[in-house]
Amino acid sequence: MAIYQLSWPPMEKYLSLCILFIAFTVQFSTFSFVSAKRTNIFTDEQALLALKAHITHDPTNFLASNWSASTSICEWSGITCGARHHRVTALDISYLNLTGTIPPQLGNLPFLSYLSIRNNSFHGTLPDELAQLRRLEYLDFSFNNFINLEFPSWFGSLTKLRILSLNEITFSGTIPQSLGNLSSLQELILDYNELSGSIPTSIFNISSLQTLSIHANQLSGSFPSIIFTMPSLISIDLSDNGLSGGLSPTIFGYLPNLEAVYLNNNTFVGEIPSTLSKCRHLQYLQLANNHLTGAIPKEIGNLTQLKSLFLGRNSLQGNIPQELGNLAQLRIFSLPYNHLITGAIPKEIGNLTQLKGIYFGYNQLQGMIYSTLMCYSCLI
Repeated sequence: MAIYQLSWPPMEKYLSLCILFIAFTVQFSTFSFVSAKRTNIFTDEQALLALKAHITHDPTNFLASNWSASTSICEWSGITCGARHHRVTALDISYLNLTGTIPPQLGNLPFLSYLSIRNNSFHGTLPDELAQLRRLEYLDFSFNNFINLEFPSWFGSLTKLRILSLNEITFSGTIPQSLGNLSSLQELILDYNELSGSIPTSIFNISSLQTLSIHANQLSGSFPSIIFTMPSLISIDLSDNGLSGGLSPTIFGYLPNLEAVYLNNNTFVGEIPSTLSKCRHLQYLQLANNHLTGAIPKEIGNLTQLKSLFLGRNSLQGNIPQELGNLAQLRIFSLPYNHLITGAIPKEIGNLTQLKGIYFGYNQLQGMIYSTLMCYSCLI
């Protein structure tokens, strides 16, 4: 049997090899760390330079004079970097009259929490890569030219959003149910678009929501049912749409802190819910130009903080409740073109010393308002 003898290297050689290996490892690790750090900063810079390259018109030379690779991106105008990671956390190029498109590289800003390109002339599409901006809390693309662009469903993946403002972009299509995933959302503003279909019920599951504004679109269907109390909701503006159906009496019971309701210029039918009186903080109530019927609820007189009341161009009937004389803060009371409103004008209306405008024309009212108030616009 052959016997093999193992030959171990001398201890000095072994130690030398170990030291060499450790030195190489430390040097490689240090190089890798520095390279990674530079790559991260470089990624942010490349994303912003890609945006600059997609700008075809910069009338004030804002980007040309401020965004240069020769200076740190944290010193560029419109850019804010975080104190901890020194990465781009905010991008604000609003009100610069820029024309251009949004590049997909803009999604490579992983620390971005604030993004506003408001009031420019951006057009084209919104790249799916923007869904990677998972730290976004504020997003405002309002007043741009993304014409005939369907509402992207990936907005629902930006779950840290608090403000989503998409005014006058001319979005088409429907509002995706995925917006209900935005559990931290406080303001959803989608005014002056071409959105159609119904309002997703999922939006009314967002307990943090304060402002819901979808004014001047092409929405249809009924007002969504609300089955959860929404203590944060302050303002609802669904005016100038094609919403229909009745206003459920249960809706307003879940909105204890509501201050403004704008449902004018739709096709709502049925009676005005007396449960509106549960919204004790209500200041603005606009239900004009619908197909509402029945009497004006006397319970509206309990809304003692009400400043404006618009009920014109409906099919309301009966008398004006004398309880409306309790609305001491009321400044505008508009009730024209309700041809079935009859009877005498309650004398209590004359006690509303804050009134600046009264519009009672085209009804069957009788009598006069006796008051010393200075009414700038009174059409009775």
